[in-house]
Amino acid sequence: MEAVDPTVFRLAIFVLAIFVGYYVVWSVTPALHTPLMAVTNAISSVIIVGALLAAAAHGAPEAGLTQNVMISKGAGAIAAAFAAVNIFGGFLVTQRMLAMYKKKDKPVQKEGAK
Repeated sequence: MEAVDPTVFRLAIFVLAIFVGYYVVWSVTPALHTPLMAVTNAISSVIIVGALLAAAAHGAPEAGLTQNVMISKGAGAIAAAFAAVNIFGGFLVTQRMLAMYKKKDKPVQKEGAK
């Protein structure tokens, strides 16, 4: 058997990540996320999968660490960091949006006070 080309393998992982992201977004209850925030988080999670694959690039073993592999690793690490910030920021914004819909406790007034 021949080995699978790394580009084809990465493309297959990317396509699977798209399907997972799609089903994650559409299975979220609308009360928990606005559609825009859910799509943003799903896109960022697809990006982070690709970024992790790029950061783990090996290249040909006999070639060692070539300049292309080093660039791929660096770009993957930077993309993973940016996507992680976007994902966590999206969840923080969603949490704040949900907090707007919670009932606030009214302060208790003392007797005789108006």
